[in-house]
Amino acid sequence: SPSPLHMSTVAEETTTIGGASTSVEDYVQSRGGNRPIKKVLIANNGMAATKSILSMRQWAYMELGDERAIQFVAMATPEDLKANAEFVRLADSFVEVPGGKNSNNYANVEVISKIAIEQGVDGVWPGWGHASENPKLPETLNANGIKFIGPTAPVMSVLGDKIAANILAQTAKVPSIPWSGSFGGENDGPLVAELTDEGTIPDATFEKATCRTVEEAIEAARKVGYENGIMIKASEGGGGKGIRFVDNEEDLKNAYIQVSNEVMGSPIFIMQLCKNARHIEVQIVGDQHGNAVALNGRDCSTQRRFQKIFEEGPPTIVKPETFRRMEKAAQRLTQNIGYQGAGTVEYLYNADTDNFFFLELNPRLQVEHPVTEGITLVNMPATQLQ
Repeated sequence: SPSPLHMSTVAEETTTIGGASTSVEDYVQSRGGNRPIKKVLIANNGMAATKSILSMRQWAYMELGDERAIQFVAMATPEDLKANAEFVRLADSFVEVPGGKNSNNYANVEVISKIAIEQGVDGVWPGWGHASENPKLPETLNANGIKFIGPTAPVMSVLGDKIAANILAQTAKVPSIPWSGSFGGENDGPLVAELTDEGTIPDATFEKATCRTVEEAIEAARKVGYENGIMIKASEGGGGKGIRFVDNEEDLKNAYIQVSNEVMGSPIFIMQLCKNARHIEVQIVGDQHGNAVALNGRDCSTQRRFQKIFEEGPPTIVKPETFRRMEKAAQRLTQNIGYQGAGTVEYLYNADTDNFFFLELNPRLQVEHPVTEGITLVNMPATQLQ
């Protein structure tokens, strides 16, 4: 019997609004573009899928005078259908996909790509979570002539690695917290590197920032100093996994083993703890022509177990002139690496010293983007689409 993926319940005929397609093409052409996107696969579910469809429809109505100018295809699991999920109702059509864990559906690159090809979509909107940060998705879609509404695969891949991301930040002259990559460069200064043709950091530079053994971690920690404490971090960690705090060499030995066991195979690096820090984000958008804009920011310092609880904006704790420097640094980094689409540059900020340090660049739209929309009145999913 056919698998759930092939049991498509997409309507065979889609109602076409008179002149809608022409409107999209005219809009793109009038702005110097060459790629009209008239049909989008939403490779997500729940709130992300609902928000994206509502936001892009609103933009289409305001800009093109027709909220149905762009057609949306949803992916629906049996669970979504049973729950009468809102995003399925909002979409123009849907394809039923296997239920269960997300590796069967929304995080499955093969399933997403197959549907995108079969449904003849022009682009795929990944949202957040699931496959949104899997470089294989933009790579596969690009090979089939379908636009991934987000960054390119090489850039996404390198930003997914915290060591490489910090080296790229240093290259763009974005301040970094003292860490194992603060040494080993020119005159034993910070490591810097340009992306290779494959979109990676040169191996020799990457290895200099990595602590492959307990002994290398101890040596790096001595250079960084234990005064403020040391964070041992797995480069591929996240969500509170692969991170430990220590303030002495003996504890570092045990913590290093714990981190390496928690995120198996991940490179590990050492970073100084930034005390009394606020977690500040800058929303950025880059295009394929090398332009970048910073759209204000958010304060997400209220966290529990390394997970954000709520966000507020604008980040009033930061002095206006300092925040402007943070925005400009985020723009530099975005342009330096050729980032395309919406992303978030995250910093740690010390209000007492007025210093800020690079933390990471999230290569996707974040769940908290409505805070930015409320401040700037910029429709973020529609901006991604454009």
